[in-house]
Amino acid sequence: MITVDTVRTAVHSSFPDIVADLTDLVSIPSVSASSHDQSQVLRSAQAVVELLGRAGLEAEILTAQAPDGTVSRPAVLAHRPGPEGAPRVLLYAHHDVQPVGDPSGWDQADPFRAEQRGDRLFGRGSADDKAGVVTHAHACRLLAELGGGELPCSVTVFIEGEEEVGSPAFEAFLAEHRQRLDADIIIVADSMNWKVGIPALTTTLRGVVQVDARLEVLDHALHSGQYGGPVLDAATAICRLVASCHDEAGDVAIAGLVTRPQAEPGAPEYTEQDFRADAAVLDGVELTGTGDLTARLWTKPSLTLIGTDITPLHLAGNVLAPSATARLSLRIAPGQDPQQALEALSDHLHAHVPFGARLTVSGREAGPAFDGGDQTPATQAAHWALTEAWGQPSVGIGQGGSIPFIAILKETFPQAEVLVTGIEDPDTRAHSENESMHLGELERIVVAEALLLARLGGAIEDIEE
Repeated sequence: MITVDTVRTAVHSSFPDIVADLTDLVSIPSVSASSHDQSQVLRSAQAVVELLGRAGLEAEILTAQAPDGTVSRPAVLAHRPGPEGAPRVLLYAHHDVQPVGDPSGWDQADPFRAEQRGDRLFGRGSADDKAGVVTHAHACRLLAELGGGELPCSVTVFIEGEEEVGSPAFEAFLAEHRQRLDADIIIVADSMNWKVGIPALTTTLRGVVQVDARLEVLDHALHSGQYGGPVLDAATAICRLVASCHDEAGDVAIAGLVTRPQAEPGAPEYTEQDFRADAAVLDGVELTGTGDLTARLWTKPSLTLIGTDITPLHLAGNVLAPSATARLSLRIAPGQDPQQALEALSDHLHAHVPFGARLTVSGREAGPAFDGGDQTPATQAAHWALTEAWGQPSVGIGQGGSIPFIAILKETFPQAEVLVTGIEDPDTRAHSENESMHLGELERIVVAEALLLARLGGAIEDIEE
């Protein structure tokens, strides 16, 4: 018999094994960036196959080839059938991770050697997203144990191996393995909860557009004293061009972009004090933009200069730079077509070129946003499961970050509902130094996913509507 209490007890009693499995996965440096050892990504996929096998699923490593000939990093696909007529559920996570960044910024000698300090497990990938992998595996394992060897749903687990490099072969993988991935409900364990102790279902995600803007002003570098004044160096010119993308209040000033001045009704309040603490904003630094703070994060566009080729300090000389390139990342609001956003950004840049410089804009990425705020039986079941697992009401939130493949999933499987659940919390520091997973949150998310699968399959009891 499966009840809330039996699930909670089963997760708690086996939690040391859950943490041990997460620790083992963290130890594999599965950085999917091409500058790193890709044999470690394969090694990680093999470990995931073993983990899912111990959970009672038949798993294998698969790849796909993109139209340009690129072969995907190794992914893992696993399956376990449920009762005839039961819902088909696809569980998604990814086993690849970001590079460690600055090693001196970590409070441990080896970021791939997980360390527990207090109630958090530190290490690269401990949260993003190897905690999601472990959650899927152990939710399935304990449900099979409680269900007499049978799962309440037909479950397919898809563990991607290249999410951290933009999922270049994702569409090809879906096309090649579409029949095996087809589902009624898709659960993506790769988002954030509102706070430690308050669970959340992510209902909106911003999309992303990325471009390289290159300015040329001279045929070659010149002595800055002899020629400076009548001509502006390209580095200064690119700064002026980038600055034109924001108004005096700090709002994005690019015409034609979708913006929602208010977050979704019922969204939790995000105070400036809480935001400043979560984002580690320095004292005295003013927040930018106008309107509701959650809208600024979730439903309004933002633009960031993420890289330039301007001369570094140790190579600086008294010269006028002949050219400069800025890489711009534009987060777009739900409801925004990414191609139209790309065109709007390009049009703005061309309209604001300083002093007739030559501008070339090269598009690098255009990922769609996600809007899944409709109330359905599946979302209601998810909120119920999260509330039961945490003992606190679940909330619906947006995310300022982008997971473009979610929109691709919706396009590929239009009949499927997509539920985006939280693994991280505001202090997880995914992609940064000292990434960590709150272990109390890990235990609760395993409980929540098991409860959700049980409810979707009609196997859970003790439900109070």
